[in-house]
Amino acid sequence: MSGVTAARSAHRRGHREWVQILAGGLALWLACLVVTLATANTNLVPTLILLGSFLVPVTFVAWSFERWRDEHLTAELIVRAFVVGGLLGVLSAALLETYLLKPSVWLFLGVGLIEEAAKLGGLVFVTRHMARRHGRDGFVLGAAVGFGFAAFESAGYAFNALLTVKGLSLPALVQTELVRSVLAPFGHGLWTAILGGVLFREARGGRLRFNGSVLLMYLWVSVLHALWDDTHSIALALTFVLTGTPWQYRLLSVGYLPTPTSEQVQVFTVLSIGFLALVSLLGIATLWASWRRTRPEKAHLKETA
Repeated sequence: MSGVTAARSAHRRGHREWVQILAGGLALWLACLVVTLATANTNLVPTLILLGSFLVPVTFVAWSFERWRDEHLTAELIVRAFVVGGLLGVLSAALLETYLLKPSVWLFLGVGLIEEAAKLGGLVFVTRHMARRHGRDGFVLGAAVGFGFAAFESAGYAFNALLTVKGLSLPALVQTELVRSVLAPFGHGLWTAILGGVLFREARGGRLRFNGSVLLMYLWVSVLHALWDDTHSIALALTFVLTGTPWQYRLLSVGYLPTPTSEQVQVFTVLSIGFLALVSLLGIATLWASWRRTRPEKAHLKETA
């Protein structure tokens, strides 16, 4: 085992493929944007969407793989988790949300429960043939599925942002991709990494167990997901509670959304960013605590040998 550990350390010191992926991908995305603007060639728009949507998710999966790899966690498995697991998650979530969800106060919680279950199902499917399941491998594979889900979803959001009533809007597409790229590390990839790590940690004899620990973590990441999606509504409600005026409350009472003041716009922006930061910190803290509770591979192999 010492040889494997030393090899991993040497690999991490000598190679930073994820940096090359990020830098090279960003350069290509910028080049594609400049050429698209200069030529007004709409044939380049799909390339722009794909580069912008996949760059950050692929980079983080590459970083995770470099940080923790072994003979069971192969590049082929990572790619399969990212593409197959992520795409299965997107498709199954779309179907379930279409037929199960209706507008209500519980809408975002329903989205969280469905999408986290869909990604978990994708993870289980792509890892069904693994003979040995190391807990910390679950974090990496879960992140791969989650980031794959995020990449495909971001491509859809970017495409929708492009289409407006006035025609194609390239600025809206670019803004959507930039915002979702910045937020990507704190969303789907993080939540599914947590859930995958706990799922693999609780496995026994190569068999997955959906016990109380897995169920509780699934519910927790679903709540984080719901809070993340509902940030806009929560920030809007808090803004009016803190800064609302009598005439605005009267308009709200008869079903009209009043025009916000410049002060309220600033308060809303601060609350939105602050709430997203809070949810992100809760997710990161959960990941850190789950990682600390999961035994390293070396200890695991000693115990099962």
